[in-house]
Amino acid sequence: MTVEQNVLQQHSQKHQQTLLNQLREVTGTTDVQLLQQALQVSNGDLAEAVAFLTEKNAKAPQEDDTAYYQTSQVASDRYISVGSQADTNVIDLTGDDKDDLQRAIALSLEESNRAFRETGITDEEQAISRVLEASIAENKASLKRTHTEVWSDSPNPHDRKRVDTCPVGLKNVGNTCWFSAVIQSLFNLLEFQRLVLHYSPPARVHDLPRNQKEHRNLPFMQELRILFSLMVGSKRKYVDPSRAVEILKDAFKSSESQQQDVSEFTHKLLDWLEDAFQMKAEEDREGEKPKNPMVELFYGRFLAVGVLEGKKFENTEMFGQYPLQVNGFKDLHECLEAAMIEGEIESLHSAENTARSGQEHWFTELPPVLTFELSRFEFNQALGRPEKIHNKLEFPSMLYMDRYMDRNREVTRIKREEIRRLKEHLTLLQQRLERYLSYGSGPKRFPLADVLQYAMEFASSKPVCTSPVEDIDSSAPPGGTTGQPLSQPSTAEQDPLPPLESSGSASVPTPAATAGQQQRVPIHKPFTQSRLPPDLPMHPAPRHITDEELRVLEGCLHRWRSEVENDTRDLQGSINRIHRTIELMYSDKSMMQVPYRLHAVLVHEGQANAGHYWAYIYDPHQRCWMKYNDISVTKSSWEELVRDSFGGYRNASAYCLMYINDKKPFLIEEEFDKETGQVLGGMDKLPPDLKQHVRGDNEMFEKEVQEWDALQIRKAQQEKLALAAAAAAAAAAAAAAAASTPAASSTSSSSPQPMSIDSSPPDNTVAQPEPEYMEQPSPTNDSKHLQEDTERAISRAAAEQEGRSPEALLNAAMMTPNMQGVIMAIGKSSSVYEKNGPETAFFKAIKLEYARLLRFAQEDTPPENDYRLQHVIVYLIQNQAPKKILERTLLTQFADRNLAFDERCKSIMSVARAKLDLIKPEEVNMDEYEMWHQGYQNFRETTILMMIGLELFQKTNYTEALMYLIYSYQYNKELLSKGQYRGHDDELLGHYRRECLLKLNEQAAAMFELGEEPDVTTGIAIMNDLVVPCIPLLLIHDAERDLLAVEDMRNRWCSYLGQEMEPNLQEKLTDFLPKLLDCSTEIKSFHDPPKLPSYSTLELSERFSRVMAAMGRVPSDGR
Repeated sequence: MTVEQNVLQQHSQKHQQTLLNQLREVTGTTDVQLLQQALQVSNGDLAEAVAFLTEKNAKAPQEDDTAYYQTSQVASDRYISVGSQADTNVIDLTGDDKDDLQRAIALSLEESNRAFRETGITDEEQAISRVLEASIAENKASLKRTHTEVWSDSPNPHDRKRVDTCPVGLKNVGNTCWFSAVIQSLFNLLEFQRLVLHYSPPARVHDLPRNQKEHRNLPFMQELRILFSLMVGSKRKYVDPSRAVEILKDAFKSSESQQQDVSEFTHKLLDWLEDAFQMKAEEDREGEKPKNPMVELFYGRFLAVGVLEGKKFENTEMFGQYPLQVNGFKDLHECLEAAMIEGEIESLHSAENTARSGQEHWFTELPPVLTFELSRFEFNQALGRPEKIHNKLEFPSMLYMDRYMDRNREVTRIKREEIRRLKEHLTLLQQRLERYLSYGSGPKRFPLADVLQYAMEFASSKPVCTSPVEDIDSSAPPGGTTGQPLSQPSTAEQDPLPPLESSGSASVPTPAATAGQQQRVPIHKPFTQSRLPPDLPMHPAPRHITDEELRVLEGCLHRWRSEVENDTRDLQGSINRIHRTIELMYSDKSMMQVPYRLHAVLVHEGQANAGHYWAYIYDPHQRCWMKYNDISVTKSSWEELVRDSFGGYRNASAYCLMYINDKKPFLIEEEFDKETGQVLGGMDKLPPDLKQHVRGDNEMFEKEVQEWDALQIRKAQQEKLALAAAAAAAAAAAAAAAASTPAASSTSSSSPQPMSIDSSPPDNTVAQPEPEYMEQPSPTNDSKHLQEDTERAISRAAAEQEGRSPEALLNAAMMTPNMQGVIMAIGKSSSVYEKNGPETAFFKAIKLEYARLLRFAQEDTPPENDYRLQHVIVYLIQNQAPKKILERTLLTQFADRNLAFDERCKSIMSVARAKLDLIKPEEVNMDEYEMWHQGYQNFRETTILMMIGLELFQKTNYTEALMYLIYSYQYNKELLSKGQYRGHDDELLGHYRRECLLKLNEQAAAMFELGEEPDVTTGIAIMNDLVVPCIPLLLIHDAERDLLAVEDMRNRWCSYLGQEMEPNLQEKLTDFLPKLLDCSTEIKSFHDPPKLPSYSTLELSERFSRVMAAMGRVPSDGR
């Protein structure tokens, strides 16, 4: 075929596809076979085709004649559009009014022809444009949204930095998760990747594109090359595909918006790529039949063998994506079997020339990349909208296509006939087994073996009375009135029960009961007692049965039950053997010669008109599955893929399957250097022009990282200077207070005693070479400049506390748990102070206080008694802080200036301050000291966030509680990553964070259900501003309870899709659902952290204790 003939054939194919689309739109019929038959009968006349379909639909309930078509040779006819929306201005075509029919045809033709005349673009191409323009518009509009609605990049470039050779993600630039899923699947086909990267446009188009296709396709190919090069060599964690999407958008013009269907986009994308490579192939091979690498990679051929009205035919056709129906099938092979056989095919195999019609498809040539398009949407004629099919459909990781190949036609037919015969036999066996397992003639059925067993138990039971009511006193009927008993029980036969008590009246025992027993007999209370009293029979029993009758009956029942069990076992064994035979029917080696390995699974979660796409792609080098979810690329597993892809679980299911020929490793093999033989990886595989582009982008990103690092260094230096200034002021204040200590305190002990937290003060007679600061004697004088610094610090502190009385300040300081412990320790060391002076008393007091705090740290206390909030030392001990950090912290507490309220405390305070002054820089690392205390400060702030959040949750103020719970959970997660005792119970915080979101979702849904405009607007605002931004936080760690909570929220809103509602509500719901169903784990920025009030240690501890006592337990079910 010449190039001109090829072009004419392609034009004819696209014209026929346009007619199909118009016919589908006018009639609402989605059956491609029926549409093509209508066009064939009408010779391409659209009016006659519509009339044919209308008459056929009217006759369908009465007639049972099914016509089959002779398949056209158009490759794209195998493509089924399932994502199109019906026009809202619907004209009823079911009646006999010919005017309505003609008007509908005229309107459709006028609109389609006008669009085609103006743009030269088909309806199908315009449908693609709607989502592209919507995606770009949403991306641009996001810049104008409020702060709480913007999906933004992290300001820290290190968060956006690629880790080693981890695959690069794609940013969702607005309802473009379908773009990411398809592009990632194709990019990971290394042969396809090489074709795109090394594509060069034809030389003749560099000056001026000659037609619209070249003007559209060539710029797109260039942007796709750039995108692929960044995905190969970028240092970014993810890249932005906006420019490639912009090219797609500029090719079409539309104002409508909907989320694009994966199969439609893939089909159109391959069309564009095919056109682009066709232009290059025609230039490279002038005069010869050009080879298009896209066609060779993705297109195959099948032979259609059939009978049409008794006449046999055979046609060879091309196919790209092969469509498969999901509804009614349990696995991929069943779908393929149904797609390969259409109609009554008995006449295909016989010599008789009957009038039956049908056809078979046999693959003659399979493409290296075999793509199956799973039709999971169907149009609901009653509701007038598409619906998603959530049925479970299994598919294998290795698919053998031998049974569908033309060369195995005869063998497959024999095996299919054998399977058909086995399935018929299997049906009979299952029906027979069902009679055993569901026995009976009434609405309730039971296994026959159990029925016989129950009969045997009944016959074997011993009777305890001659009447089922004679042992029940009926003298007190319901209502409390007294009546006569129905019968008098015989005391010779049994001990009677006491009469039942009626409500509100006393019971009078019968004479028999009084005479028979004096003690009280327990009364059976059916609503308060879970088991029957021991003197009541467990089962009814026969009243009159002889031993001979019982022996014969038991023998028969035993024999019958044994026979039934044997029959049931034999039937189940036969059924299992047939199942096994069917499973192994194609397991011989001759039918396992065409292996296709699963390469990618494209998953859709949501409903027909809203949802989210992601992809699972197999990495043959790491031998694992990877999950590509927009910017997030993570390792996955076959189990997770099965859960999300098979369907029947949540609203997620596979929508497109991509298999690759396992005997063609070049599809996924890396490229080798021709000279060295080394594998080309990263930047080495890029052509020079793309390599330069990627280097430029990486340099820009590195510059951004360097600027960020420099900014953080400046901030850290400023914070360090501020801390140093504060420490200097504190040291000056301590020195000034020490200078005011009476001289007598320095002479109270002739020799200093070293302090150790772990041991008693050592004997002061032992010589200590190079003593540490705790072992050196306290200085007795201070320099003049320290005194001046102290006076200035005290003046500043006095100015800050102006307005508060000295008594109030002293009381506030004295009430802290730390100060109380220090004062008690000093009090307990008073005898040592009187006997040996302040130095020895200081060591005694500090040891007593440490022992008390150590005991607190080792106690197993409930959450409401958290000693860490009262004592920083407990926090440091539990987190195994270094000994020097503990010592300095204790010294600081004993050096508190508020201790100067009596002579003894003042003297010990002076000793502690003197020890602090003796500390050398090399003895205690101040950076480490500040780090530990900053960690404790972070712990306190997280506690305050948690406490306020739980208090607000307790008051049902979920809107305000959410931000406190969200941030406390995030901060707590960071704390726990450094140590078990650095934070609080993450399960508890996770539970209330999850519950708060569920409560808000419930509130918003209830407002939406009211249907009033203010309520609906408020409800949607709650979801957009609060709930939706937090969903990625629940998804990112993949915790089961969080995932279930997200699923509950999504299901609540998806349930509205099948309900009748006002158009404005439907519009709001359709606009909102894609945000809710977005499965991206990209963190969405929302409100800044709440500003925290300041609390004293005592107030914080008491409030935290109260709220934890009320809410500090997670329910066992986690809800």
